[in-house]
Amino acid sequence: MRLVLLAFLALLSFASAEHVILTGGPALRKWEDLRVPRDQHDRWWANFIRASTLRMVEIRKAYGQEAPLVWIVYRPTYQERGKAESKPYTTWIADLARARNATLIWVDSTPGVIAAINSRPRGSVKTFDYFGHSNRHCFMLDYSGDIMGSCTVWLHERDLTKLRRSVFAKDAYCKSWGCHTAESMSKVWKSATGLKLEGAMGKTDYTMVGRGQLPYGEGWVR
Repeated sequence: MRLVLLAFLALLSFASAEHVILTGGPALRKWEDLRVPRDQHDRWWANFIRASTLRMVEIRKAYGQEAPLVWIVYRPTYQERGKAESKPYTTWIADLARARNATLIWVDSTPGVIAAINSRPRGSVKTFDYFGHSNRHCFMLDYSGDIMGSCTVWLHERDLTKLRRSVFAKDAYCKSWGCHTAESMSKVWKSATGLKLEGAMGKTDYTMVGRGQLPYGEGWVR
């Protein structure tokens, strides 16, 4: 009887596992077009969106086709870029989430991101991935959106203590696919959550995501 109960509890634990992907917003072309070509970002609006859906495919291959996906997306710059380019980008993102049976959570602010992560059930977050701009101290949810070459909305390493440790599984795998995360933020993530955060020592490159490849970088560190 005890073995049956333990097996049932293990099944419940597996069924409740979730895979959380946080996706930042793209730069607006009205700002980036003012910069010299080598310093421009996000000529394609969907760099971070496509990378996120590639990761979804990878997760489903590893954890099963029914693995629950929770997709947290910073909405404002997709709305603004959509208006500027006369494209329904937020509608397309919602369609992508629906096609992949992913739970889509739109966020508009740092507190919104924290609340979305903290809303997950206890011990449920099996994997966490971030796709977007970043520097050594923060995930830059907005970059070249309100101000050229600057960030106005972020999840800073100082904010990480606001995350509930209890939402993460004990063996959760966490990775930032943004630039420079391993240079400071990964260490603070470990202190705040008790988990390692894999990140890059230097820049990451999204130029191949349109060809079906996840971002690459040098010096991945956990």
